[in-house]
Amino acid sequence: MARTAIWTSISEALTSDIAEGRYQPGDKLPTEAELSVRFGVNRHTVRRALRAMAEAGLVHARRGAGVFVALTPTDYPIGRRVRFHQNLAAAGRSPGKTPLLTETRMAGEREREALGLEKDAEVHVYEGLSSADGQPIALFRSVFPAARFPELLTYLNETGSVTQALGKHGVSDYTRASTRLTAKSATPTQALHLRIAERAPILRTVGINVDGSEAPIEYGHTWFAGDRVTLTVDNL
Repeated sequence: MARTAIWTSISEALTSDIAEGRYQPGDKLPTEAELSVRFGVNRHTVRRALRAMAEAGLVHARRGAGVFVALTPTDYPIGRRVRFHQNLAAAGRSPGKTPLLTETRMAGEREREALGLEKDAEVHVYEGLSSADGQPIALFRSVFPAARFPELLTYLNETGSVTQALGKHGVSDYTRASTRLTAKSATPTQALHLRIAERAPILRTVGINVDGSEAPIEYGHTWFAGDRVTLTVDNL
């Protein structure tokens, strides 16, 4: 009777660990050295087992970081109305946001162009980290014209919601006028926040939101962890 290959037994044992909840989606598996000790084999055998699991879509390796249990990507629609909490809730995920920066400063050239501002205009800047089910999925930076929304940062601190903060300034609805998608590599800071390897693939969106009269009110950048989000583009 043919013997089962040792690497197959290791793969089956780790797959069973994942199925039984010992390792959750997004969790890092033990190192090759630790698994070698656990199963009494060399690293080459462990590596073969992990490669088979990766081919099956159960895990994925991040260079310099280790091997992680694969997350089911979150569907995130990019359409006329991009609302973070609503999009995540519709996908059956629990949304979360961690503010990283709020400030008022002079607008940069691209910000002035996107928002139709004069040379010396100021903007409010809101940066943060978005998560789904407790796992970081994206970094964002939103820029708003300060003269039109003088109390925006105060309302953001109170509500934690861009939609509600804009509503307090009389903007009952806003829609996406344009979105640009670009593939990028994570910078060291982005990688740290998103818990991914430096230079891992990320997706950057650059969008402009407008009010009911088509006046631009938000210029936003979002950097999504490439393996955690599936961006779906609806008709704009």
